[in-house]
Amino acid sequence: MLNHLSISNFAITASLEIEFKEGMTVLTGETGAGKSIMLDALGLTLGDRADNSVVRQGAERADIHATFDIADIPRAQQWLQERELLLGNDCLLRRVITAEGRSRAFINGQPATLQDVRELGSFLIDIHSQHAHQSLLKKTYQRELLDAFAGATELCDALGQHCADYQHSNRRLRDLETKLDEQSAQEQLLRYQLDELERLAIQPGEIEELEIQQKQLANAEQILSANHHSLALCREGEVNALGILHQALSSLSSCQHGHPAQESAIQLIESSRIQIEEAASELQKVIDDTELDPTRLQEVEDRLDAIYQTARKHKIQPEALPSLQAQLQEELDNLDATDEKLDELRKARDKALADYRQKADKLTKLRRSAASKMKKLVEAKLTELAMKHCEVEFAISPLDAEQPHSHGQEDIEILIRTNPNSAMGPLNKIASGGELSRISLAIQVAAAQVTAIPTIVFDEVDVGIGGATAEIVGQLLKDLGKRSQVLCVTHQAQVASQGNNHIRVKKVGSKSALRTDLQLLDESEKIEEIARMLGGIAITENTLAHAREMLGVRH
Repeated sequence: MLNHLSISNFAITASLEIEFKEGMTVLTGETGAGKSIMLDALGLTLGDRADNSVVRQGAERADIHATFDIADIPRAQQWLQERELLLGNDCLLRRVITAEGRSRAFINGQPATLQDVRELGSFLIDIHSQHAHQSLLKKTYQRELLDAFAGATELCDALGQHCADYQHSNRRLRDLETKLDEQSAQEQLLRYQLDELERLAIQPGEIEELEIQQKQLANAEQILSANHHSLALCREGEVNALGILHQALSSLSSCQHGHPAQESAIQLIESSRIQIEEAASELQKVIDDTELDPTRLQEVEDRLDAIYQTARKHKIQPEALPSLQAQLQEELDNLDATDEKLDELRKARDKALADYRQKADKLTKLRRSAASKMKKLVEAKLTELAMKHCEVEFAISPLDAEQPHSHGQEDIEILIRTNPNSAMGPLNKIASGGELSRISLAIQVAAAQVTAIPTIVFDEVDVGIGGATAEIVGQLLKDLGKRSQVLCVTHQAQVASQGNNHIRVKKVGSKSALRTDLQLLDESEKIEEIARMLGGIAITENTLAHAREMLGVRH
């Protein structure tokens, strides 16, 4: 329900705060007092278009906040949750319009598009007036209204899922059938590429090892020459480093009266001898491991050439060939346009279609039965509302039976005839503003037990009626207020007297500082306001007594 509306610098209003309660709330006041300000401001928070003309003269911007309690509105909670905007049981809609004409909308403090605001607002409130916020004029809402009255909402959801399953399977099936030939060619290419890589059979680390071998084999003669020469200088030659170091050690060791630093020199030469010996061993190892093998060199170079050519063909580095092989195998495994897959999809499609047909047939029967019952209920309410000649028809038109439709096998539209000799036509083409409000009221009351909208606003629903009919309108609104929060702007005392809550709208201040003021009335103030609506210029004791009587009947 709508809890609070805050208006700042909107139209002639500098600041206005309105708290709303459950049940039926009536708003009354003299013509031109500013009753429309509240509805216009509320409409802006729900996504109505606006320009800078709504900004109070001299102000930088108009700012409007509407707070809703969504504890009992699961569709709104789900909508907010899906967009990560859910903040407990409160939902704040805000609209800002600048003096330059720029407009911004917010949902729970986060920027939002007008489309999002309108979509969320459709779960929160319905405004019945000559404004654009008229759900009843939308064929989608008319269908949902009839389905809810028929108790078929869950059936509709299940049918929609079967339709989605059918469409998904059918689309997938068509896609696979279309690309079957293309896939066959792709499969041949993948198998050829995989066969080539499987024959190549590159082992982990093989490329690096082959490249090392190729360098060694290609340079074996140079390697052997350099190592033999070095080994000769270190140990194997007629004159070599080890021999010279041995002579140096022998000469120093034979000296009996050496210098004190001589022992250090001996240790250094010994260390050099050991290192030369180790170097000679390493050189010998290289010589032993290196061989002149042209045959093996050719084998290595041929293997590397095959690897390099394959890598160039695929435009990748040689080291990436094993990864490519795994990737190609995965692509081959994922080719799903097989006969088995096609058969599986055909079965899934046919089952979804059969399930859809079964539920769609059941839904059609429920809709036809509900349409007949709802027609009688609505026309009975219209008779009470002084529209006894108005006929209502929930037209059920079959759709193309070849293809499933997400909302069933038929289109639903509310048609009316306001005069016996007139043709049936859509609501927005036939009904006047006042008639549309009363028709909307009749339909909402008839369907209220199963389709209660959280908050319903009726803007001067009593236009063109009076007396007993006006009192019936009030009673219907009061009954509707037991299931939904009802806000009603009215000029009729018979309607206003039925309200659970009464807000008086009036202009206060001087010509230079005029503003709109809203006041929640207590019991004595209600009597005075009803008397004002009943009487003329002066409020007499008779009009006060009449007002008390009307309010007494309500209690």
